[in-house]
Amino acid sequence: MNADRTPFPKSAFETLAKAEARHWWFRARNRLILWVMKSRIGSIHNFLEIGCGTGFVLEGIQREYPKATVSGTEFFDEGLTHARRRLPNANFEQLDARTMTDKERFDAIGAFDVIEHIEEDEQVLANLTHALQNDGHLLLTVPQHKWLWSAADERACHVRRYTRRELIEKVERAGLEIQYITSFVTLLVPLMWLARQRPGQREAERNSEFDISDRTNRLLELVMKMEFGLLKVGITPSIGGSLLLLAKKRQTGGIQ
Repeated sequence: MNADRTPFPKSAFETLAKAEARHWWFRARNRLILWVMKSRIGSIHNFLEIGCGTGFVLEGIQREYPKATVSGTEFFDEGLTHARRRLPNANFEQLDARTMTDKERFDAIGAFDVIEHIEEDEQVLANLTHALQNDGHLLLTVPQHKWLWSAADERACHVRRYTRRELIEKVERAGLEIQYITSFVTLLVPLMWLARQRPGQREAERNSEFDISDRTNRLLELVMKMEFGLLKVGITPSIGGSLLLLAKKRQTGGIQ
């Protein structure tokens, strides 16, 4: 992560805060995150989101787990301004995840499209593992497939797109057991690839992906709802624009 704040101007967080609640991508990702948490983690008491941005995901988690203590950290204070407004009863802190020092504090931690922005992603994963209580869970989403790399990733200040094997190996080296992994945004991969080949992508405005019509937005969300139905019946595709991974803190060495 670059300490230079210019790639994330205040207007970017303002755009996010306005767009997330209606945009097909954020709504679909929230739907999947909450389903995995409820179906594979169950009850939680103390949840932390790293890189919480404007608090959109955390707001959904607080709604589903009203008795849990929810906390969020964010590198950029501009994001926290919106997050505090969304969730006045949550705990927030401006924090660089590379310097995080918490020990066995949380029973669940989430980092949703965060670690791909950070050069030292393995250091962050190690820090998050240390911050988990025994049997605690880490839930990640990241962009997938190096062959989907484009100017859109550069505009988003990504350092990398992950392969499935790369993410699994890094999470296991941090001392976590993989509980569940799946690709998502699978049905839209051909459309993603074509969109990234269009001329002029490098000159496109930041956050231009939000400039879509209501009709297109509804259509894309319908496709994602169809995909969600496939995930719920146990299909775990290996191809998709993104990866979701759930892991558990190991008690002893080795994968059980």
